[in-house]
Amino acid sequence: MHISVRELVQYIHRSGDLESTFFGISNSVDGIRAHQEIQNSRPDLYESEVYVSHTIQANNYELQINGRIDGVFNFQDHVIIEEIKSTTRNINYFEEKKSNLHWGQAKCYSYIYAVQNSLENVETQLTYYHLETGEIREFKESYTLNDLESFFNELVTEYLEWADLVVIWQMERDISVKKLLFPYASYRKGQREMAVDVYLAVKNKTQLIVQAPTGIGKTMAAVFPSVKALAEGATNKIFYLTARTTGRNAAEKAFEELNKTGLKIKTITLTAKKKICFNHEVTCNGDECEYAKGYYDRIGHTLKDTFSTDIFSREIIEKMSRKYRVCPFELSLDLSIWADCIICDYNYAFDPKVYLRRFFEETGDYTFLVDEAHNLVDRSREMFSAKLYKQVFLDQRRLLKKELPEIFKCMGKINTWFLKALKRIETTGAPVSEKDEPVTLYPHLRKFVKTAERWLSLNIKTPFREELLELYFEVTGFLKISEQYDSGYATCFEKKDNDLEVKLFCIDPSEHLEKALKRSSSTVFFSATMTPTHYFKKIFGCTESSYELILPSPFPKENLCLVVSDRISTLYKEREKTKSQVTNVISSLVTSGKGNYLIFFPSYKYMMMIFELFSKTCPDIEAIIQSPEMTENDRQVFIEQFTTDNTRTLAGFAVMGGIFGEGIDLVGDRLTGAVIVGVGLPGISLERDLIRDHFTDNYKSGFEYAYLYPGINRVLQATGRVIRTEKDRGIVVLIDERYSTLKYKSLMPEEWNQMFVRNKNELETALKKFRQDK
Repeated sequence: MHISVRELVQYIHRSGDLESTFFGISNSVDGIRAHQEIQNSRPDLYESEVYVSHTIQANNYELQINGRIDGVFNFQDHVIIEEIKSTTRNINYFEEKKSNLHWGQAKCYSYIYAVQNSLENVETQLTYYHLETGEIREFKESYTLNDLESFFNELVTEYLEWADLVVIWQMERDISVKKLLFPYASYRKGQREMAVDVYLAVKNKTQLIVQAPTGIGKTMAAVFPSVKALAEGATNKIFYLTARTTGRNAAEKAFEELNKTGLKIKTITLTAKKKICFNHEVTCNGDECEYAKGYYDRIGHTLKDTFSTDIFSREIIEKMSRKYRVCPFELSLDLSIWADCIICDYNYAFDPKVYLRRFFEETGDYTFLVDEAHNLVDRSREMFSAKLYKQVFLDQRRLLKKELPEIFKCMGKINTWFLKALKRIETTGAPVSEKDEPVTLYPHLRKFVKTAERWLSLNIKTPFREELLELYFEVTGFLKISEQYDSGYATCFEKKDNDLEVKLFCIDPSEHLEKALKRSSSTVFFSATMTPTHYFKKIFGCTESSYELILPSPFPKENLCLVVSDRISTLYKEREKTKSQVTNVISSLVTSGKGNYLIFFPSYKYMMMIFELFSKTCPDIEAIIQSPEMTENDRQVFIEQFTTDNTRTLAGFAVMGGIFGEGIDLVGDRLTGAVIVGVGLPGISLERDLIRDHFTDNYKSGFEYAYLYPGINRVLQATGRVIRTEKDRGIVVLIDERYSTLKYKSLMPEEWNQMFVRNKNELETALKKFRQDK
């Protein structure tokens, strides 16, 4: 077992409230600079960043404690161990009230260094640097080796009570995994092949891309072998990364199934802070929130009690948080350190603004299981981009004009920059982009951050504090993204009514994903739609040693009636002219047999046009439509209308790539068929054209990367809603003349046995034959 000196001391000596003071982002950067400034000012006999490690033989295991000493003075007659701390507090505070955390770290380092170098006496020095005034104060204490040993052993003894629980648990876990059998009577077709390749990827510490169709049990095929490899020491922790709630639910269900067969494993699901917070009306501060007050005084007992549970679900975390009066979000983060598997959103592993630093500051022996990985393309562009709005600064400026004149002045300069930018683009009447980054904006933003931090650190309650804090984080996030601006970025400007948006848009996320993937030792990307795989491998930044697995559908071909109506154009300029033809194809399907149907479109506008015409053409058919503002409850109501006991025919209109275009599971007669209108191309936009131009210039595949490949994957996802099990039978009708071209035919799955129809009679004949063959 490994633990850092800092973690050891924090576990024993950390106390008090959660987030009781504000410590800004730039203060963290300045803190690093302060360390370096002090270290560089020391004499030649001073050694900085000295690595130390000490191993203790515990009950049937070893505990390794390590860390880096800020500095060591190697005088001829004595040694001084220096621990450097930066602060915004008055340094007199640390003279009057010794910090157990700070002195604890310094004494631990002193003990380990003394043991390694056979020293009987050590002088320990805490050096404080005030970030605003530059004041430096040094506090010294002298210790004998016996003094330090007593202190160190006391710390370790207390920690071992917890460590023993963890080690005993890990032994139980590994025994249960060795006995673990696959939870079902047999593997589905292709499932075992996927499981074997996932196991080898984890064992060999490489990357794997899997395209596996719906129905083979991808989640279990990824989880089961990863758990096996975990118990064998091939990985230390599994991160199951998802884009949607449905993926999270599938992972939780898989672990529940394994637990029923005897597996003992700790899993945790991380829920976003906004969703799990008990106290939305107050700030995360001990003075205002009872769950933040005294958090560190109670967290030790909370962890020990919660650790007796295997599945740290949201319900369990909320229950234990209320029992011990601790923040549920922070509890989930503290519990995650001891979990074997963490189920969470992509951003906890990849987003440079919010990734889990407690795990990923350094490379770890972790496994990433990336579920529904086709979503990572657009999500990664989103995570590596950042935007700011002119109006937000203007609104905030009005609120704090009298109270905070310095911040008011900073915001004025930012607003002036936005006004100049607005004048430059106003004549175009459309969004514009520049390859150069907005370097003239950065100094004003940094000045704002620095000035806002000084005031926020005072924790003064005002009506505008929360809004200012939110803006502060938006600006620091923007500056964070600016640090990685490269040739794969563009700066986009878009006028929105009276507002102006400036965006650092990540055109090509591959290099940034490649760096993020180094946080793990093995990664498995899996989805039903990864076509073509070379496109995904490029965007994901996969290594040359990565490999791929493409599995065919396990279901009989004859269960899917795939009809292509390739005499109708759905091009934007043709839609008004062909809307009656499209409506006739839809009505031919939904009137050919009672059931539930989904009709997918590339955009809301196109969907509404056809919906209105269909409602007039088929007034006896119940039609429902997806709206852009749907709440979770609205979505559930929509899906619940697709029942097996319908006495009428239902037609649901939805958008490809949206909430109903993937991730829903309508088994059996809950879904009879689907119509896919168009080839799923994303709408033409400035950002899509930037992607096209970038990949044309660099890889000669601009249209494919920007439009074709994202579009075909939307089509494949929508089509995959129809056949969910080996007993399902269903119909899919594709409408677009482009489906008959070689470019699109080459991207269609091998198991598709599509039939091309040229008119209404041929379509109705094909549908009738399929229904009769049942």
